Order: sequence, then C-alpha cells, then structure tokens
Amino acid sequence: MDHRVISTSAVHRVGNTLISKASWTRPRDADRRQGNAAGLAGPTPEEDAPVRTLIRLLGELCITAGLIVMLFVTYSLWGTGRYTQDQQDRLSQEMLSTWEAPKVTTEQVKLGKGLAMIRIPSFGEDWSFVVIEGVGREDLRKGPGHYPGTADPGEVGNFVISGHRTTYSAPFNRLGELDRGDEILIDTREKQYVYKVTDRKIVAPSATEVTAPVPGHPERKPAESLITLTTCHPKFSAAKRMIIFGELASAVPRVKQA
Repeated sequence: MDHRVISTSAVHRVGNTLISKASWTRPRDADRRQGNAAGLAGPTPEEDAPVRTLIRLLGELCITAGLIVMLFVTYSLWGTGRYTQDQQDRLSQEMLSTWEAPKVTTEQVKLGKGLAMIRIPSFGEDWSFVVIEGVGREDLRKGPGHYPGTADPGEVGNFVISGHRTTYSAPFNRLGELDRGDEILIDTREKQYVYKVTDRKIVAPSATEVTAPVPGHPERKPAESLITLTTCHPKFSAAKRMIIFGELASAVPRVKQA
C-alpha cells in the first residue's frame, strides 16, 4: 500500500472530498499539450506567408483603385474645366473681333464657333459664357451650345441652349437656382436680348418636344420669342433633364467695347 503523504497545501476540499492539486489540469492547457504532441500545432510563419502576401496584394490593389478614381474625378471636375476655359477665351476673342469689325458679315455661324454671349445676373456679374453653335460632344466641351434649327436670339420661336452641369466648366451647374422673373441676357453683335424665366421642369431625356418652336406643342406655330435652357439632372447623372423656360421681355442695343 502506498503511504505517501499529501500536503494540505496541495489539496483542495470539494464538499467532503479532498482533491490533489497535482491532479488539476486546465483543459485548455491539456488540449494544447495533446495537440502539440499529435502534431496539430497552428500554422508556422512559413505556412502563413502566402495568405499574408495575398492580403497585402489585395490591400495594394484597393489603394491603387482608389487613387485612380480620385484622379478621374479630379480631372473630370477641374481638368476638363481648364480645357473649356481655354476654348472660351479663344472663341470670345474671335467673336468680339468679328462683332467690332467695321464690315458686317451675314454669313451663317459655323458649327463649333461662337454665336452669342449668355449672362445670368443672379449668378453674379462675372458669370458669362460664349454660346457655341452646335450641341455635338466637341461643341459642348467648349461651352453651352445652341441647337441648330431652333430660333436664333430674339427671333420668334424657341432659342434652345444646352450645357453641361458638372464637367467642362459646368456652365449650367446652377440652373436649379433660377426663379420666375430672373433674367437671362443674350448678347449678339447689335443687341442684347433680355429674357425672363417663366417655368422650370424635370423631364425624361426622350422629351424632345421641349425644344419645339412652342415647347411641348410641336404642332403649334410660334408667335413669341422664347428661350429654353437644358441640362442633365440630377447632378452627376443623366437620368433626367432640367429645363428652364423663358420669354423675351425686351431688346436693347448692345454696349460695344471702346
């Protein structure tokens, strides 16, 4: 018979039973020892290397993609604006030079050239753009464009202008701020036409009837001088079109440069 003595400091009483602390083993520690003994230890650093490499590559790809998106947005908002401003400066000089020339020309303005100057006083005294003849992609990159086939400034019918809202200097970015009665000024060689806003609508891109001589009523014959401004809606989307309608209120001689 084993007569070994167990020290009281090495036992613990559970009810009426004495249990040796030597027999206590934390299951977690025991499992760990058994796992190590059975060769079930966690992955070694060498085994983790491919996973860490994959995670690092994915992180680098996400950062690169984010930088590309940021560069694209920066170019769309500011880079395209620089191009438009350069074109506006050039076309403004050409147009004003033609207007101030002593010889009056009756030639039709060519596509891509300056037709008139648009000003909206409620946007500030510095807000103005050369209106380009044409609404093709290259035309609208230069500034707001006049729909060929619609009325010219001051004529009976519908003078229709389209412009970008978020890129290429975003000439029509603030159309949503216009209210009834706000003025839209159109300068030509001889006159300044003063139109006043009458309405604003949001329509589908297919609603081409807004460009008719009588907006919304292609079958009618025009009797008034109207203006229509069109742009995409909402901002950064082409899902809809914002339309500003106006009518001619007055025409005065244009103040010519000295």
